[in-house]
Amino acid sequence: MFYPEEMTEAEIIITAKDLLAVTRALAGMGVFQQADASYLSVEKGLDSTDDWQERTSSYGALERRILNVMQTLGIEVGSPPSVDRATMVDVGTISTQVEQTEQAVQTVSRQLATELKKLEVLESYLRQMEPVAGIDADITALRHPRYLFSILGTIPVANVERLETSLARMPYVLLPLRQDNREMVVLLAGARNNADVLERAARSAYLNPLNLPEAYEGTPPQIIQALHKDISASRQRIGELQSELAKLRDIHRQPIQILLWEARTSRLLADAITHFGRLRYTYLVVGWVPSSRVEELKQRLKKISSNIIVETNPTRRSTAPQDVPVALRNPGLVGAFQLLTTTYAQPRYQEIDPTVLMTVTFPLLFGAMFGDLGQGIILALGGILISTRKVKSLRSLASLGPIVTACGVVAAVFGVLYGSFFGFEDVIQPLWMRPLSNILTILMIAIGAGIVLLSVGFVLNMINAIIARDLGRFLFDHNGLAGFVLYWSLLLLAASIAIKGFPIPTVVFVVTAVVSAVAVMFSEVLRHLVEGHRPLIEGGAGTYVVQAAVEIFETLISFLSNSLSYVRVGAFAVAHGGLSAVIFILAALASPGHGVGYWIVVVLGNLFIIGFEGLIVSIQTMRLEYYEFFSKFFSGGGARYRPLKLQPAQSE
Repeated sequence: MFYPEEMTEAEIIITAKDLLAVTRALAGMGVFQQADASYLSVEKGLDSTDDWQERTSSYGALERRILNVMQTLGIEVGSPPSVDRATMVDVGTISTQVEQTEQAVQTVSRQLATELKKLEVLESYLRQMEPVAGIDADITALRHPRYLFSILGTIPVANVERLETSLARMPYVLLPLRQDNREMVVLLAGARNNADVLERAARSAYLNPLNLPEAYEGTPPQIIQALHKDISASRQRIGELQSELAKLRDIHRQPIQILLWEARTSRLLADAITHFGRLRYTYLVVGWVPSSRVEELKQRLKKISSNIIVETNPTRRSTAPQDVPVALRNPGLVGAFQLLTTTYAQPRYQEIDPTVLMTVTFPLLFGAMFGDLGQGIILALGGILISTRKVKSLRSLASLGPIVTACGVVAAVFGVLYGSFFGFEDVIQPLWMRPLSNILTILMIAIGAGIVLLSVGFVLNMINAIIARDLGRFLFDHNGLAGFVLYWSLLLLAASIAIKGFPIPTVVFVVTAVVSAVAVMFSEVLRHLVEGHRPLIEGGAGTYVVQAAVEIFETLISFLSNSLSYVRVGAFAVAHGGLSAVIFILAALASPGHGVGYWIVVVLGNLFIIGFEGLIVSIQTMRLEYYEFFSKFFSGGGARYRPLKLQPAQSE
């Protein structure tokens, strides 16, 4: 739990007759992460890598076609078949079935698309005719006059004067047909040889012309009536086509789902085989398996054939290569917080998985900043509701439900310690202290807690260095032993100066601080020295000294800023109480006699605090975890464990 799962490298040699059976077994177990061994191929033949790549492409193309049909019919993907039924099917067989289904669906689908487009055009015509619905004149006569140019349309009332000014020096007719407060329906007419000028003036005045449908004639009411009739007929036809698609959906739902999973399974198996090494008479399969599942894998392969050879090599963390996949197996609540860890970075195989620490420290920091019994309970109940996936709009946040619940519970506990219940501080007595009444104390405690967490980060970094057998990093890194000694020397130096009668002389801390600072400052030289790396200094000595001085200055600044960053824990605890007090002041102003208005403001204020301040506190907690705590020991950059699977997990 504190480290990624131990992995074993496996090399499997199989004969051609066992090729599909072994591939299906590996994919069916879902524990084998394949590595590419195709570069080891020594023979090109009937079953060459190129042939399997072509099959993979063919299956992929069929899968995309099937998904398009399913999308057209509105058919869900469905559940994958059992592993025992999963197999590779012939490309031609699937292709024939897909073509038959496509033809039946596409014929209706194209007709429906055409009819929908027709309906859209008809409705557009209708919208254009509505402004002139009250005009009792045959406007189709305006379409193709020989000597007259005219525009029938709508214009903002405020722009009529602009249009008249633009056309002041030429003959024209502007006939208002209908007007409301904002727009006017007008007919602009003039000589055809002035058409360009009339059209430019109309555009500048934002006169929107009405595009009359060519197929309709008569007065606007007659055209509108004809459009309504055609729209009704079009909608009826659309309904008929949709009914046909619904019938096709019912007929093809199960067969198309089966086809999809056959194509998908075949593609996955074929793609896996493309990465096998093709030897003269056998295939070589290379990959990674969690050490706890190696024997299970061996037993599964033995059932297929006694001729299968399996060679395994457990991977030590200290000598593991960078490409070792990292499998995190954190159960229950810890697994929920794994999401926050991997959002920052994927742990490397050689380093500690900080998820357990995140599970403990994240709710503690959040609860300390958001301490309230009532609000914490509401937050916890909200997290439980999110986890149930019963609220459709919140299903995408279901993975965060346990985190919200844990933070709510801890916030409720701190609410008891602070004596706060929905902002009221006279309902329950505090078991510890009220932040608003002990501001300096809560700030100092927050800094002290930060120092403890940072110290844990130093220790964890040193443990990671020991595991990786990196002596230079352990001794001289600014987050290693030298940095740890420097950090605590400075803290104790400040304490010895500030506290009279401190038991250890100040000079001791001065000496340890100077020695550790020099070690951190020249860490690169010292690391090269203990590791036997030459030259000790890369580049000029003067340049290195300047660079080392800047780095020690940055280290000291980071120590100070990291420590003081935790003051925000106490500050937000105080701000939380202050914001609650403001809510009660506003409630008293709204209803001095504690009437209905008072309680409405109190309820809305508490909801605001839970939502808005809860979000801000979450962000601040994440910042403390990522940039102050994780940065001390967690580098990340590991390769994610992606085993070969026929059935994807629910989370995927």
